[in-house]
Amino acid sequence: MMDHDHLLQMLTRLKLTAIRDQVDSLLDEAARQELNLRESLVFLCEVEVARKEQRRIQMGTSIAKFPFLRTLDGFDFEAQPSLDPKQIRELATCRWIANGDTTLLLGPPGVGKTHLAVALGRETIKSGYSTLFTTATALMASLSKAHQEGRLDDRLTYFAKPKLLIIDQ
Repeated sequence: MMDHDHLLQMLTRLKLTAIRDQVDSLLDEAARQELNLRESLVFLCEVEVARKEQRRIQMGTSIAKFPFLRTLDGFDFEAQPSLDPKQIRELATCRWIANGDTTLLLGPPGVGKTHLAVALGRETIKSGYSTLFTTATALMASLSKAHQEGRLDDRLTYFAKPKLLIIDQ
């Protein structure tokens, strides 16, 4: 019979941290639901996968350097009648990124271009694409400084590396 500490060590070694952190309550829940061994294993794996997915999205969002977090659900499409919600939802599928296409959001200040760009950026992260947000001013300043310091190639690589680069005005 395996003791509890040994189980925790094995879960740590396998990097199953969600299961490790909740093993007792997860096993209790599986018993409450009267899950058989196979169903219990699926349940435990689902918990682990959900945690890893949540962490991947958090990490991608942190790396993206968004100025704030926005979602498509939070966008007021009624305030922008010229904007087609179906077209934005289509962009949220990220097929355009997979195809290597470019998207340009145009309009006067205050119509929600940055909100949409950040929301679409979050969708790309959820879809597994690397994303980076910057402003045009910050981009130019960074490239200019890198050029002066003889590091322009490195900086260009930094900005070219993400699958989606959002350049805001």
